[in-house]
This record gives sequence, C-alpha cells and structure tokens, in this order.
Amino acid sequence: MHLTRRSFALSSAALAASPAMAADARKPIVIAHRGASGERPEHTPMAYRLAIEEGADFIEPDLVVTRDGHLVVRHENEISGTTDVAARPEFAARRTAKLIDGARIEGWFTEDFTLAELKTLRARERLPQLRPASAQFDGQEAIPTFQEVIDLAKAESRRAGRVIGVYPEMKHPAYFAAAGLPIEARLAQALKDNGLDAVDAPVFVQCFEPEPLRAFKALSKARRVQLVGAERPEMVSAEGLKRIAEYAHGVGPDWSLVIPMRDGALGPPTPLVAQARALGLEVHPWTVRAENRFLPAALRKGEDPAAHGDVQAVFKALYAAGVSGVFSDFPGLAVQARG
Repeated sequence: MHLTRRSFALSSAALAASPAMAADARKPIVIAHRGASGERPEHTPMAYRLAIEEGADFIEPDLVVTRDGHLVVRHENEISGTTDVAARPEFAARRTAKLIDGARIEGWFTEDFTLAELKTLRARERLPQLRPASAQFDGQEAIPTFQEVIDLAKAESRRAGRVIGVYPEMKHPAYFAAAGLPIEARLAQALKDNGLDAVDAPVFVQCFEPEPLRAFKALSKARRVQLVGAERPEMVSAEGLKRIAEYAHGVGPDWSLVIPMRDGALGPPTPLVAQARALGLEVHPWTVRAENRFLPAALRKGEDPAAHGDVQAVFKALYAAGVSGVFSDFPGLAVQARG
C-alpha cells in the first residue's frame, strides 16, 4: 500500500489510538540516538533500521544545512569525523577553519557543499577504536537528507505496524542563521509537507539554544524539547524549568542531571523529574551508552573502555525516577531494561 504524506499522518493517529499503542503510551519512549549508533555508523539508514528492529519508538536525526539549502543529517556540520571527505582529493581545497558557537573548528563543513556533492561521500564510524564492529560498515551508505529519514520512518511504520516517530535536533541554528541558511523555517516547512505539523504528531523538535525553539513555536505546532547540558544545571532548577515550560513541551537533560554520580556510583535522583512533570513537561534524558568509557566506575566491567558495563543499572534508575523517555546509542538495551 502506498501512503501519501497526509495518509501517513492519519495512519499514525489511528495506530496511536489503538489499544496496543494506548498501553505502550504509559511506558517511557526509547529514542534511538543517531539510530543504533553504538552498532552502526551514526545517522545512516542502516543505523535507523536496526534501531527500529530493536524496538525504538523514535529515531533521532541531527539537522545541518547544505550550501544549496537542503536539510541533511549529521551530528555536526563539520564532517571529517563521520565521512570519508578527508580522503577525497577533489575536496581537499574545501578544508578550512571556522568559528562555531565560540569554538575554532577545522575541517570540512556541510554549508560549503551542495547536496549533490555531499551525496558522493560515504559515512563512517565516528569512534572506530571504541566501536570496531560498527566500523566494519564504513563506506556502505551516503549522508541522508531529512526527507529521506522521514520517508524511512514512514515505510518502517507501515512494515512494523506501529508508529515510528522522528526526533530532529536543530544543530547550531544561530550559526546557520548568521550564514544565511536558517534551519527553523526549513524544518517547519518539512514537517508541514509531511503532515507532521501538529502537537499530537509523532515528532519532537529539540535544540540546545532556547531562542530558536522560541522562534519555532511561532512556525510549527510540533512539540519542542529544550536540551540541557550537564554544565548548565541552572537551566533545570525550579525557576529554570518554569521558563522552559513557557515555550517547550519537554526538557532533555544530560542523564547525570537526573541521576547524579557520587563517588563513582549512581546517586539518588534529583528533584528534576518531579518538578518538570508538575509543570506538564516531558523529561527525555540523554545519552545512555553501554561502554565502560561512558559509565561511572562502579558500573564498569573490566578495564577495557570499549567493553560493556552494567548499563542496565542506568536505564533502570532513570525509569524508576519517572522519566518519560530516554536517548540511547543502544536502543535495544533501553527497550530490554524497560521491560
């Protein structure tokens, strides 16, 4: 059956209203961080498809812009870490240095390439020493556009018989606006074109910068989530959460702001979840990773930083704290811990 964009939105609503989906709605959602990025090169179709096979409810595409104005999916606009661009002699002269959000970055940037040029590149694993099994898939896939990720979610929803949502992040929107390539209106139009411009659509729009989210509120009805890093705990204080509730539907804190680490172990939960939920805010902490390198000392197993530790303890602590969703590079493990 062929689904138009409008019929996809309608079918999503119908699936969400089904008894099975109503029961699932009580569970925290699992958001595949850049796809199943612990097992496949991030932000590739294969990473997204594996995440969906593992039970993820949402797939996350980070959005940056090309020189000719297309939304493409990369964690950063600097792409030497996730593509083979550095090995492509035809693009050697594109290497440059830029000031992005106050930091000097050297490399190759999406805004210096057309979509057609970016499509000639191939994706690769960003952390090959930590994730050598994923690196075995280097070179197999191209950079997807945002539209291609939406189409993938649509096709997988049809195949799986359940709604697969998209959870796009606007990356460096102030920087792109200054470069004459604003993200907000492009993203809002893409959501409208795909029947996703609704508060009950299977989509969340996230960003670390508050002002672009405030601006997006006037452009789209889609739900908005304010991301918060561990270095900004004041943003998720009682007063900070009240400010977020003025323009967002949820907050996405670093998971350590929900379950802090004390003496190398997991501590008791902070008041963040209770305070946010009292304001009607969803709480979707990021990013739970399974490797020892990313876990507190008490949860590590062995000395190898790439070996998996007791990540289930992190998931279970977050779920017990009452979060309404969680980001993970290993969505299958998040689903398993959710039960």
